[in-house]
Amino acid sequence: MEHLRMRLRAAIVLAVAIAAGAGGASVAFAQGSSLDRLPPALLDVLPPTERVSGAPGSMTIRRTSCGNLAMEVVRRRIVDIAVQEWAFFGFRVVDQTNIDAGRRAAPRPRRRWRPSSAESGRTASSIAGYWAVTPQGSWILNAQNAIWNGPRGVTAWWRYPWSAAFVSWVMCEAGLGDASRFQRAVAHHTYIDQAIRAVASDETPAGFTAHDIGTAPIVPGDLLCSARRPAYRSIAERRRQMGAGARTHCDIVVQLDADRARILAIGGNVRGTVGLKLLPAAIAPGGDLHPAGGARPAFVHLKLRAAPIEADAFGRTPTMRAVGCGNGLPARDRLAAAHLLPGGARAIAC
Repeated sequence: MEHLRMRLRAAIVLAVAIAAGAGGASVAFAQGSSLDRLPPALLDVLPPTERVSGAPGSMTIRRTSCGNLAMEVVRRRIVDIAVQEWAFFGFRVVDQTNIDAGRRAAPRPRRRWRPSSAESGRTASSIAGYWAVTPQGSWILNAQNAIWNGPRGVTAWWRYPWSAAFVSWVMCEAGLGDASRFQRAVAHHTYIDQAIRAVASDETPAGFTAHDIGTAPIVPGDLLCSARRPAYRSIAERRRQMGAGARTHCDIVVQLDADRARILAIGGNVRGTVGLKLLPAAIAPGGDLHPAGGARPAFVHLKLRAAPIEADAFGRTPTMRAVGCGNGLPARDRLAAAHLLPGGARAIAC
């Protein structure tokens, strides 16, 4: 247990320093420590590593199936699973809340974080496991095997961006197994389009419906999606290009923090890792929090067709309870973890 405490101390303190600071724009910091995935008794999830076999360079997919669960449990599972993966990848935080100030400041060269050989080897099978639940996962993994067998070995970047594969895997494990409920894909626009089509039909089993930003309350377990190429500003702009490829990205909302005017959301392939974004937000006249500004503003809110859960769901996840409450973790570490939460230490549901 002592080794867990030491690793958590290093990870949490650095993550919190970033989350609490007024630092510059959209930068990922190397927290560098991680938390092992929880046992099934605490969070019943098939680890992505169990969907593949073999070492990098000869890795193969061995399991692609996904189960279906009732919508009453899906929303919380989405949040719980996303937070566990964030911890496994090292508690990395990307603060986008001060993007405007960052742009006004003198430009500074940005160093892209590159994982060590050991870290790349540790996470390779997890990312491959995310790909395993997508229809094109097999050939993508074959292409990556060829890259791993090249001069950079396991430290080579993934050939294809894996953020949509991450979201697809989370939805698979959360219980949206059928493609009619969530269309797993290698690109976000596939399931964005599914959610846009779902708005027109009450009969569809699709798990998400698409809404313009600010038109529906955001709840943990929902998705916020942005676009780079084309740079959509509304659903109407995407609707005119339904089915066409687009450079898009979606993050999973895990916390609404009205006191600090921010939304906490977790995404895959965020600076090459599973990262927690601190997104700038504003309070609408009706009291709802919605994203406002940022480096790449969201153009669509994918709302899960399920009852809402607490706005402070992040602090109620099994992962954050393990970090902030359990197993004799020193008080200073619990307080450090709690700093990410709007209500402080009392927000962790021990």
